[in-house]
Amino acid sequence: MKPLKRKRVQKNLLSDHKVPGPGMVSLQGHFLVAMPLMMDKRFKESVLFVVEHNSEGAMAIAINDILPNISFGDVLSDIELSTSPEAMNRRIEVSEQLAGQPVLRGGPVQTGQGFVLHSTDFEVVEKAFRINSEISLSANLQVLKTMAIEDHSTESLFALGYCGWSPGQLEDEIAQNSWLTVPHSSELLFETAFSARYDKALALIGVSRASLSAFSGRA
Repeated sequence: MKPLKRKRVQKNLLSDHKVPGPGMVSLQGHFLVAMPLMMDKRFKESVLFVVEHNSEGAMAIAINDILPNISFGDVLSDIELSTSPEAMNRRIEVSEQLAGQPVLRGGPVQTGQGFVLHSTDFEVVEKAFRINSEISLSANLQVLKTMAIEDHSTESLFALGYCGWSPGQLEDEIAQNSWLTVPHSSELLFETAFSARYDKALALIGVSRASLSAFSGRA
């Protein structure tokens, strides 16, 4: 298996105009679950959410790898919030729940870039990318500012970095049994405990760790 390429975010990344190539099935909005045969140890027992998948490649965010010693509140403290008179005349208060939300290691590409996966009812930024009917992705600081300033009861995840594949690379890795594909589940994305996401993802397709180990032993 080829390692994931650390490529820069292209200017046209997350474009609504890209389409799957002839004969290909897009996994956008689905999950990738690392198989025991995964050669890249960075992705051992990883669960990834596929943000985009088309003829130009794929992008995904890891959703079960928490960065240690950092929270969403720490990220917010480093962001310059609005300097408008209205904001300056009132204290910005962030709920304890939001401030304590963990920050995920989204992947090895552009690890300093923040990404927010959120429900579509929270599209405060014009450039929010609609992944499916339920989930969008934003890579703009404005969404963080709005989450901090306004009271929104929305489902969201914050990650630093992403996983990227060149054209055909993800398909090759799946053919090599490096990944299992799992259909979309909002419960897995937003509600399941991070430590339980690998097993939960497997359960969604009727698979267990034991059956995976047995398969790997025969491969």
